Amino acid sequence: MTERLSPRAILETLVAFPTVSKDTNLPLIDWVEDYLGSHGIATHRHPHETAPDKAAVFAHVGPVVEGAVVLSGHTDVVPVEGQPWSTDPFEVVEKDGKLFGRGTCDMKGFDALAIWAMVEAHYAGVSRPLQLALSYDEEIGCTGAPPLIESMGKVLPKGSAVIVGEPSMMGAVTGHKGGTGFHVHVRGFEVHSSIMHTGVNAIMYGAKLIEWANAMNVENRAKVPGPVDAVFEPPWTTVHVGTIMGGTAHNITALDCRFGLDFRFVPGESSEDWKARARAKAAEIEAEMQAVAPSAYIEMTEYFGVPGLVPEDAGEAEAIVRRLTGDNAPRVVSYGTEAGHFQNAGYSAVICGPGDIAQAHQPDEFLSVAQFEAGQGFMRKLLDMLKG
Repeated sequence: MTERLSPRAILETLVAFPTVSKDTNLPLIDWVEDYLGSHGIATHRHPHETAPDKAAVFAHVGPVVEGAVVLSGHTDVVPVEGQPWSTDPFEVVEKDGKLFGRGTCDMKGFDALAIWAMVEAHYAGVSRPLQLALSYDEEIGCTGAPPLIESMGKVLPKGSAVIVGEPSMMGAVTGHKGGTGFHVHVRGFEVHSSIMHTGVNAIMYGAKLIEWANAMNVENRAKVPGPVDAVFEPPWTTVHVGTIMGGTAHNITALDCRFGLDFRFVPGESSEDWKARARAKAAEIEAEMQAVAPSAYIEMTEYFGVPGLVPEDAGEAEAIVRRLTGDNAPRVVSYGTEAGHFQNAGYSAVICGPGDIAQAHQPDEFLSVAQFEAGQGFMRKLLDMLKG
């Protein structure tokens, strides 16, 4: 019989794959398929439609009927370049009760537990099915989730409750903000800066759109939040610019300026409305630019859209997690996850996973041994529940 690996051994294997979002995740996917296959579990691969070096994988154990509990995780991690790591980021190193390594917390710790649980469920002969769903490109906008969910629907009996294992300290998170973002390209008109009035400085006009973002944050913060929005921190929609680049020299009006413009919106507000407002402001600025140089323009390319997770009334996924953890605290988060995509596809969804989100994306990222063990305890209880 093929060896049944411990969660720790699986975690060490997963972390060793440097699945940064810009790079391939196929070696990890190959390993998951080989490992589950060695235990008689059929897997299904969903390749990225345009990037042949990316794929998702999903699997089903137990009766071939609807109503499975789905364990959802992502395989990609954020970069380590420029971060002052004190250990090898792609090796699990245990120190002081902590498991250091890129992705230990976000979220290969949960992935390892989910893979372990699939094998255990297979051998236990569960009466209610369990499914595994591992996506790609979550860290760059959850773009791998919708095609994964669609592919699962064509191959597997539909599950009913999804547990997304983002780090939540094993507490039940029932809601999160939605998100969307644009790649903004401001194209100006170059002239010598001594006659800048005859040119269009892409940076300075781009700054007008950035200042609009600042003004929206001030306006949103001053609003009285609705009852659903009030439980978030912060309880308003945020508009954010995190990177910017442009220009050629200090004595030339900038020909190009590029930056990201991102929104994290509360459930009481519409992503479509915010996108329309941003485009309208950009059009207003563009008109000013073209009055000087008709060739100038602002291009806004939407690059991700993450629907919010709305707290469910008597949601099945929440009920399962609360039953298994004993956690009854209300909890929502401002970061986005794949749970909103599953909910939009008709699944009951909740977030529950080991680790503290404060450790995600950090140098010397870690998952505490205690949290990893708590996650395994949760999986054992889930298996007991599935056995009936």
